[in-house]
Amino acid sequence: MPEQQLLKPTEWSYCDYFWADKKDPQGNGTVAGFELLLQKQLKGKQMQKEMSEFIRERIKIEEEYAKNLAKLSQNSLAAQEEGWLQLRKGKQKNSFWMEGKSNHLHSEVEKPLMNFRENFKKDMKKCDHHIADLRKQLASRYAAVEKARKALTERQRDLEVKTQQLEIKLSNKTEEDIKKARRKSTQAGERGRGRPA
Repeated sequence: MPEQQLLKPTEWSYCDYFWADKKDPQGNGTVAGFELLLQKQLKGKQMQKEMSEFIRERIKIEEEYAKNLAKLSQNSLAAQEEGWLQLRKGKQKNSFWMEGKSNHLHSEVEKPLMNFRENFKKDMKKCDHHIADLRKQLASRYAAVEKARKALTERQRDLEVKTQQLEIKLSNKTEEDIKKARRKSTQAGERGRGRPA
């Protein structure tokens, strides 16, 4: 069967060497491709947590900024000045916009990210249970194979013993047959010479 073409021939990639081993950069032997992928997933879990915290902090900052802008726009100092009124209205619009931005971050970024994290946790628990079941099956099958191997070894020993016994019986029988044949031959020879048997 021809060897499969590599998708990324110039580099070590998961798509080409998922189950293969990669040499450890620190020179500590090799690391299985699956283990590398698992470590990458676990790092992703930590990164996801950090991203959630970052977004949560950003939302707090945006909300606080919007509140402060709204509070600032309520300041009545120099209320009669036209430029000041325009500035206050602009700050008020800005505070609404910032509040909308924080709401948008919450609904469109933080909430989906949290949902993803929760689903990821559930999926990982399912996978952990499935892997545990598969490991139990593997252990029981390994035990069954070991039991079968021992039984086969025992049967092979029995077969060898019986074969040796049979060979001994056959060789004894062959020796007896040879002795009988010699006796008969001797007796036939003696009869042929006229001696009574």
